[in-house]
Amino acid sequence: MKLLSAIISSAMLLSAAAMTAQENTTATHQGGRVIYQDDFTNTAAETVNGVVSVKSFATPRQSYGNRSYDPFADDPFFEFFFGSPQRQPRQQEQPKAQQRQTGLGSGVIISADGYIVTNNHVIANAERLEVTLNDNRNFTAEVIGADEVTDLALIKIDAPSDLHVIPFGDSENLLVGEWVLAVGNPFGFTSTVTAGIVSAKARNISSQFGQGARGIESYIQTDAAVNSGNSGGALVNLKGELVGINAAIYSSTGNYAGCSFAIPTSIVKKVVSDLKDFGTVQRAYLGVLFMELTPELVKEKDIKGVNSGIYVESVQERSAATEAGLKSGDIIIAIDRYPTLSTAQLQEAITNFSPGQQVTITYSRDGRRQPANVTLRNNQGSTAITRPDTPESLGAEMADADEALLKSLGLSHGVSVKSVSADGRFAEAGMKKNFVILMINGQRIDSAESVNKLYKAIRQSDSRDKVMFISGVYPDGQQAYYAVPLND
Repeated sequence: MKLLSAIISSAMLLSAAAMTAQENTTATHQGGRVIYQDDFTNTAAETVNGVVSVKSFATPRQSYGNRSYDPFADDPFFEFFFGSPQRQPRQQEQPKAQQRQTGLGSGVIISADGYIVTNNHVIANAERLEVTLNDNRNFTAEVIGADEVTDLALIKIDAPSDLHVIPFGDSENLLVGEWVLAVGNPFGFTSTVTAGIVSAKARNISSQFGQGARGIESYIQTDAAVNSGNSGGALVNLKGELVGINAAIYSSTGNYAGCSFAIPTSIVKKVVSDLKDFGTVQRAYLGVLFMELTPELVKEKDIKGVNSGIYVESVQERSAATEAGLKSGDIIIAIDRYPTLSTAQLQEAITNFSPGQQVTITYSRDGRRQPANVTLRNNQGSTAITRPDTPESLGAEMADADEALLKSLGLSHGVSVKSVSADGRFAEAGMKKNFVILMINGQRIDSAESVNKLYKAIRQSDSRDKVMFISGVYPDGQQAYYAVPLND
């Protein structure tokens, strides 16, 4: 009898659970049957068509025989500064390489006219981008703008108006423990949906694991499975709203190990809007050197009244912090409505604003909280609009060198600098007009377009010191060499 009672009780519990589950699902009718779909199913159906595959293509770096091509080979300017390394005799040049697929990621359709947000690392160094929709339609995409600091990029396709758009949600309203779905193309498996919960917010990966700063990091951490190919895909809440762009995982193997990270829409919306309107992010700076408050620092500095926040080490001149009256030893705890109790929170808060905007900084000094109203500035100390750093920043009008000039100089190629503006990078390096560019970083220059391509390649490279080493000659036969730094 006891066994029978247990079975009946279990059946009653299962029945009650089933009824509760049905109350929380949506019923549809198919072929005379009632089909119950839970929220995951509905959310997945609403979002998979708004996530695309993004393939990047580029020409492999040139090589000779079994060794890599040295971009500084035979460049006298490079050898003058760094010496001439031992080089093996150059072997026969291989045929010109063709474009190959170099990367695969995901993207999210954010507007019906074809704008798509993805990660900067998905499109970096690409010569061509191919976007594939969930219905297998292919389009070539153009880059509208990219931001290495936040690892975000905006691309666009010319497509019919039937694109499925994933609406923006508010990542600020996400709660730890809330269900979210990651939608993307891991390992090339299209339209893959994985589920997880929000594990943490405002997570800084670099500081957490003792790595150097990688840019602005204030990630949403989840345990939704994310792998290679998911980068740039959607993190959505159960309403089908975009709350983040999947960007990274933490793993000792390179594959998913329980922690995935997404850029919150509080950052995405601002960055995408700036890239669309200006081509570059209008980034505000507070102008302080700081440390995140720790128990050790509280004890060392005998700080009163607060246990967490941003400790101001020093204040830079001509900055918003100077205008606000901040001093070394102050503890910043909020900017407008955004708390700044950690480095990640400070980065996320500042990213919401542009130079010229007025904000209220709440800080603690000598145990007393007080506000300060201030106008944020850019990294140049002004509120002017920042323009994208494009080849135009070189400040030169260039054209293929005249054949008569090349013949008189005994040259077979070259690009003539017809004019040099006073505020351009060429002028800052000392270059004058009529200079004929022959080589840049060891590569032969035979068109103005090749200068622009090299400029972009150097700017997008992982090198810490981004420099154009230019060698050439003036019409009177005088040789000249210039170093043109491209760092911001």
